[in-house]
Amino acid sequence: MIDGIIHCLVVLLLPPLLIGIITKTKAAFAGRVGAPLLQPYYDILKLLRKGSVFSTTTTWLFRAGPLVTLAAILTASLLVPLGRHPALISFDGDLILFAYLFGLARFFTASAALDTGSSFEGMGAAREVTFSCLAEPTLFVALITLARISGSLRLSTILTYPTPALWRATGASMLLLVAALFIVLLAENCRIPFDDPTTHLELTMIHEVMVLDHSGPAFGLILYGAALKLLVLGALFTAIALPVSTGSDLADWGLFLASMAALAVAIGVVESVMARLRLVRIPQLLVGATILSAFAMLLVLR
Repeated sequence: MIDGIIHCLVVLLLPPLLIGIITKTKAAFAGRVGAPLLQPYYDILKLLRKGSVFSTTTTWLFRAGPLVTLAAILTASLLVPLGRHPALISFDGDLILFAYLFGLARFFTASAALDTGSSFEGMGAAREVTFSCLAEPTLFVALITLARISGSLRLSTILTYPTPALWRATGASMLLLVAALFIVLLAENCRIPFDDPTTHLELTMIHEVMVLDHSGPAFGLILYGAALKLLVLGALFTAIALPVSTGSDLADWGLFLASMAALAVAIGVVESVMARLRLVRIPQLLVGATILSAFAMLLVLR
């Protein structure tokens, strides 16, 4: 019961802080003070208090996009174990539902962008769908590989099964999976080197250009949903990359929060030391991630 309450509180309260840590890390690398850690909370709350402007060319799909996207990601967050604790919802085959919930969120985001009739937003939606088609196989192959290792089709078992002993026994496979999933993490969350969330040039945008026409509470939901997606995929990644358990519930929650903060710092470091890739290079990197996860599967099956 207590673990379930903490799970819900972490899901609801932690996501914007991760964005704040990334921003603060990038500011430190640039020699600046940067915005406060809690600035994403202020931005979301400010947007929720504002009014919304809707184009007369849009339909109900444009208004439903942010709500359905956030609902899908919230549901996915209930399927992922946090802090080495079982997920709130668990059943055989839930890893398939987990992957397709992100597909549902992406479908409504892209559909809302197309609903505006804007050529720029249509361009961003096309890029988003194209790159997701290359990223999803990596996620599926990685989950299937982990299911083979753990002998279960439940995410709770799959993500709590890795231990330091498992790393010593199958280190090469786990290392390949971690590398592939980190690439997918950056791609799915539209971070450098795939996308620059701070750019203002429409021709180079992917995710940001799809939400140009959203404003007020709808845009606030989009920002919160993006931060929540980072938390969910980050929890999946850290469960595999840092499978450490102390045996104490509170200590495990503390380790989880520390690992998520470390992941946010790592993303900030990546965005500070490298530039965004050319669009023609992005598919090559995503295909490379799929190959890494496929090699991990071959090592497990051999």
